[in-house]
Amino acid sequence: MGFEDAHQYWLNSHLRRRTGERRSRLQRGHGHGERLFLKRVWWPLFGNFEHLHPEYEIVDWRGRPYFIDFVWSCGSFRFALEIKGYGPHVQNTDRIRYRRELNREIYLQSLGYRIVSIPYDELEENADVTIFLLRSLFAPYLSAQAESEHTFMEREVMRLAMRQTKSIRPIDLVREFEINKRTAVKVLQQLCDKGKLRPLVSGESGRVTRYERVQSLADDTVW
Repeated sequence: MGFEDAHQYWLNSHLRRRTGERRSRLQRGHGHGERLFLKRVWWPLFGNFEHLHPEYEIVDWRGRPYFIDFVWSCGSFRFALEIKGYGPHVQNTDRIRYRRELNREIYLQSLGYRIVSIPYDELEENADVTIFLLRSLFAPYLSAQAESEHTFMEREVMRLAMRQTKSIRPIDLVREFEINKRTAVKVLQQLCDKGKLRPLVSGESGRVTRYERVQSLADDTVW
């Protein structure tokens, strides 16, 4: 599934779960800047939209609703990502609004969010800079998450899969780790269930004999 189809499916799934102002806000707020960020940064990094929530509603210290462009949950960690253009965030034409925005960022941090401000101009001119910075920022959290979500053998198999130039087979695990074939197949199926590997069906027999990696940010920062 390419970006356009995956993005539409992800957005529709959130729209279906929302009603009233929360739904209207998503329809209004998920605009050009947000889509540009997803297409040029998030999709190249992750290849999916898992645990990413658009126009995420919180209640601020005054008891008023506020919508964050994106919230990404990574295990027990939460990131608040905001796409910021130059005009409304830098020019002090509305000093009260600017002051409230800074107060809101402090409040979000008190709730346990890490604030990530994404410059809109960078998305248009050089998205690779944002990709590099986010990769560096997210790497420790993804590593900690992988430690808690995957067994030792699963992590070793993923490292082996990364070294393979082609797809991986159960016999590769048998030879590398000196385990029996049944155990090898079980570990490969577990990684498929967790979305890390994809089974490949043989055209002639219809059986699964090989597995390929599902590309993601974790390929370079976790395993």
